[in-house]
Amino acid sequence: MVNVGKGNLFRRKDGKYLIYLPVYLAKDSQFPFKTETSVKVKVSFTKGEEKLVIEPYEEKSE
Repeated sequence: MVNVGKGNLFRRKDGKYLIYLPVYLAKDSQFPFKTETSVKVKVSFTKGEEKLVIEPYEEKSE
């Protein structure tokens, strides 16, 4: 089981930011996101802390 990997955060020429995750991390059986193409996520951080929280994004239905 792999639960730690070294990735990259980079800015594209069009101004968008991307986070790269290593394949061995994303393909681990315990990886929390299961997808073949893409998945919507919520990204948040707390001021003063140097970490991001990435979690599944679920649209609220009314």
